[in-house]
Amino acid sequence: MWWKDRAKRLRTRRPISEKTIIFTESVVLSLLCLSFFLFRTEPGQAAMAHAGKAAAALGLEKMLPQKQENATPPEAKSYIKWVDFTVTCEAMNQAFRYDVDTCQADVHLNWVDLLAYLGARYGGDFSRYKAADMTQVAEKLKSGETTMEALTKDMKYYRYYREAYGAVLDGMVGQFEAQIPASEAPGAYLPSGVTGGAPGDPETIWVTKYGLKAFSPIAKGFPYNDFDDFGVARSYGFRRQHLGHDLMGQVGTPVIAVESGYVEAMGWNQYGGWRLGIRSFDKKRYYYYAHLRKDYPYQSNLKEGSYVQAGDVIGYLGRTGYSRTENTNNIDEPHLHFGLQLIFDESQKEGNNEIWVSCYELVKFLSMNRSQAVKVEGTKEWTRVYGTKDPQVPDTPPAEPPKAPESNP
Repeated sequence: MWWKDRAKRLRTRRPISEKTIIFTESVVLSLLCLSFFLFRTEPGQAAMAHAGKAAAALGLEKMLPQKQENATPPEAKSYIKWVDFTVTCEAMNQAFRYDVDTCQADVHLNWVDLLAYLGARYGGDFSRYKAADMTQVAEKLKSGETTMEALTKDMKYYRYYREAYGAVLDGMVGQFEAQIPASEAPGAYLPSGVTGGAPGDPETIWVTKYGLKAFSPIAKGFPYNDFDDFGVARSYGFRRQHLGHDLMGQVGTPVIAVESGYVEAMGWNQYGGWRLGIRSFDKKRYYYYAHLRKDYPYQSNLKEGSYVQAGDVIGYLGRTGYSRTENTNNIDEPHLHFGLQLIFDESQKEGNNEIWVSCYELVKFLSMNRSQAVKVEGTKEWTRVYGTKDPQVPDTPPAEPPKAPESNP
C-alpha cells in the first residue's frame, strides 16, 4: 500500500520531521476513531484495517487496541423473537373441553399440547382448522394408541409452537378454589351435608375446581361490541399499527383482571390515557388495559406492586388518552383497549423487539367466563361477587416490580 512504501522512503532517504510524525499520527487516530463508531459496519471494519496497516508501517502498533487471545465471545441468547397467534376460539374451546374432561382420567390431555400439535401441522395457520383433526389425535391419545411425544418427535416446529402458544395460554387453565352460592354446592361441601343448603348454612361456599381460571376483561352483564382490529392503522403521534383489541362499551363499565398477577404499571400514558399493566406471575404475559375512566380510572386499593386475583375489578372503561395532558378525554368512542404482550426475554419489554399478539379470538373464548360485579354503595366502585383463590398467587409481593413497556394503542 502507498503508506508502507512512503514510510520506507521517508526512513531511508531523510529523517522524518516532527510535524510529519504528528500529522501521520493524527490521520491514524482519526481512522481509529471513525472505525470505533462504525465498528459493526463494513465501512468501519475497512477503516480499522487501513488504520492498523498504517500504524504498523510507521511503528505505531502500540496505539492500536490489543486483541485478547483468550477472550471468550459471549454466547448469544436463544429465545423466541416473534409469535403470530391465529388460534381460533373454536379450536381453543375444543382443546379446553378435552383438557377438562380428562383431568381425572388415566390420560390427561393438555389443551396447549393439542393446539401446538395442530399449529405445527397447519404451519400456524388456523384458517385450516377442522374439528375432526383435533378429534382424531385426541382419541388416539386417550386410547393409549400413541403419545404426544411419539406424535411430535418428527415435527420440526412443534417445540416452537408449544412454547409460543404456552406463553399465551399456560396460565389460564388449572386447579383453583372458587366461591359459589351454597344453593349450587354439592352436599359434601356444606356443613349440613344437604345438597342445596339448609337453614344455618353459609350463603356461599368455597370449592376446589379444575378448569378455566382466566376471565373476560369485561364484567358480567355489561354490554360491549368488538371486531378483529389488530394491526389496523393508527395515526395519533405517528403512523403505526394497533397492537391490541378494542372493546366498545359504556363509561364506567367494570374492567376485570384476566389473569392473576401483579400491577407493573399504573398511571398516565399519552397514547393510552389512564392505563394499567399487569404482569403474570411467570412473567411471560403483560396485560395492558388502557383508556380508563376520567377522574376515577382504577380500583382504589391498587398501586404498583399490588397483587390481583383473576376476576378482580381493577378499573373502569373510559375514553382518556391521545393527549400529553393528564386526565384528558380525547378518545371519541368509549372503549377498553386490551393488549397482550409476550415476553420471552426481558430485553423484549420495550423497543423494537416487543411481541404483541391478536386478542380477538382469545377474548371470544374468555367470554364464557365473566366475573359478576356489584356496586359498592356510596362509592364510584364495583366489586366482584364471588371470589377465587389462584394457587399461583405468591404469599408476598415483589420488592421492586420492574417498569412496564409503553404500548401505543
